[in-house]
Amino acid sequence: MSRLISLVCMAALCAVLAGAQTADKPAAPKTAPAEKAKAEPAAEVPSEATVESFFKHMFGYDPSIQWKVLSIHPAESAHVAEVTVLLQGAGGQQQAMRIYVMPDQKFAIAGEMMPFGADPFAAIRRQLQAGAHGPARGPANAEITIVEFSDLECPACKAAQPIVDRLLSDFPNARFIFENFPLEQIHPWAFKAAQYAECVAQDKPDAFWKFLDSAYENQESVTPENVDQKMKEFATAVSANADKVAACTAQPQTAARIHESLALGKAVDVTGTPTLFVNGRRIQNVSGVPYPVLKELVQGTPK
Repeated sequence: MSRLISLVCMAALCAVLAGAQTADKPAAPKTAPAEKAKAEPAAEVPSEATVESFFKHMFGYDPSIQWKVLSIHPAESAHVAEVTVLLQGAGGQQQAMRIYVMPDQKFAIAGEMMPFGADPFAAIRRQLQAGAHGPARGPANAEITIVEFSDLECPACKAAQPIVDRLLSDFPNARFIFENFPLEQIHPWAFKAAQYAECVAQDKPDAFWKFLDSAYENQESVTPENVDQKMKEFATAVSANADKVAACTAQPQTAARIHESLALGKAVDVTGTPTLFVNGRRIQNVSGVPYPVLKELVQGTPK
């Protein structure tokens, strides 16, 4: 029984923790059905000045803690306002924090608003089934589908890659889909790298996974100035046609596909990278979850 309680607590923690690399602009609120919008008026959101004053009172005692208000908008639940703030500690670590402000604006709850119901992950699962069209491997009819939103310039994504590879080794019959989610606000060459990744996948699908590994392994050597040169080198190393791939990156449809992936991620509430979805269950801060717990989450998530 104690082990079961521990796993439940860790599962909840996975949903609450924010990714190590956080988008400067969080996910836009999802659009509610028209009839629901009429029945449930939007929350009266607090002003940015009020939010700033609140955080000054909460964290102003420690000059090493800095914060930036990212968004203030009505939450999905009626009458509740959602505030997202980026916190930064003395060592430069960044953490997204969400608070939900009650209707009277006298109290707030910190954490994540989790989906609820008999099948709480069904809605996100359907969204991903319909919209996740990135490079994929594994059977299309697999019982387990893992979707990763990632950024090739993201150090946390690089750190998580061996964990993801281990999961795929332990679950060889799983379907894995990679979705580009470049955080341009903090990673200046990420979008260009995503374009190359998209084009390598088109030119030589089987080479995409080696290209991904190469980009992560050599992440520190890439700069905004040499990103084209480096990505062409990585493409050549995996036997893709580097000139063809480079030409592909300049095509408008390539950028459009990445924007579609970004829009999908925002629709399912991706606010940082890497973010995994296992049959619709969102798991953030992958490297921070003990692997045995992560494995049991994958194995135990209902299909």
